[in-house]
Amino acid sequence: MIIVLKRNATREKMAELEEYLSQFDVRVNKWEGTQETVLGLIGDTYVIDAEAIGAHEVVSSVQRVQEPYKKVNRKFHPDNTVITLENGIKIGDGSVPIIAGPCSVESEEQILEVAEAIKASGATMLRGGAFKPRTSPYAFQGLQGEGLDLLLTAKKKTGLPIVTEIMRVSHIDLFENVDIIQVGARNMQNFELLKELGHLKKPILLKRGLSSTIEELLMSAEYIMAGGNDKVIFCERGIRTFETATRNTLDISAIPILKEKSHLPVIIDPSHAAGIPSLVEPLSLASIAAGADGLIIEVHNDPKKALSDGAQSLTPLQFDGICKNLIRATEFFRQ
Repeated sequence: MIIVLKRNATREKMAELEEYLSQFDVRVNKWEGTQETVLGLIGDTYVIDAEAIGAHEVVSSVQRVQEPYKKVNRKFHPDNTVITLENGIKIGDGSVPIIAGPCSVESEEQILEVAEAIKASGATMLRGGAFKPRTSPYAFQGLQGEGLDLLLTAKKKTGLPIVTEIMRVSHIDLFENVDIIQVGARNMQNFELLKELGHLKKPILLKRGLSSTIEELLMSAEYIMAGGNDKVIFCERGIRTFETATRNTLDISAIPILKEKSHLPVIIDPSHAAGIPSLVEPLSLASIAAGADGLIIEVHNDPKKALSDGAQSLTPLQFDGICKNLIRATEFFRQ
């Protein structure tokens, strides 16, 4: 149940209403936005008389919520969530920060070369896989702990915040100095992992599963937020369809749908969606036009020799060329 309060509601009157609600077996969450204050009741609200609540002098409207996700729901949180990293970079404020880097961290030379190149081109965060979930058990699985150390070295030398994927609960302590923890598509419904990440106060980049519906993605985010972590970022990275012309199918419609249903930021991964370097720029431009809050793009200093996903990676020179267009597009669409 959602209770929207009148704009002139005093603290005293709001406290009286909250005291009244305390008699019911529900949890009351309060969101104070720039335009209005909203109370969200979570629990068995069917025993509560909506008309009786609406009669309180500070109540503007009362609405029952049918969706199973509450904390993620924009009805409970009308204003967009803006996530601010330690260095001041914001996600969800109307800007379109670009995260870039290789699929896998392969060596110190490789990650430093890529980090310095993408920073010079305009990227504001460095991505790179230390732990790699691969379809084949014989494929490169990442440098793991060493890979994390190399990412931190690149962060120290360039100042770029780092984004990298976690695969299991027991690794959480290793990610203490990671700026954004990524949950990959294969782990979107690893509910035990999501619950543990909910206990952190660190941004989580939640990728949509290959065959997951938007509601399933919303519910996965709810797992994290239910644990107390409200720093969740959606990532649309393409879904599996019958189409074979691209690696996956980028669901551009997911951007406005997610932003309509939720207050959380949405980032797009055109590299995994298409699997084709030449499609990264047009898909990125389309994503910006549709309202995306950021992009995550694969860049490798020598794609032909990459140990993972080289075929879809841009070279630093290619990335530099499209970055200027993406920045101009952001300025045009965010006027």
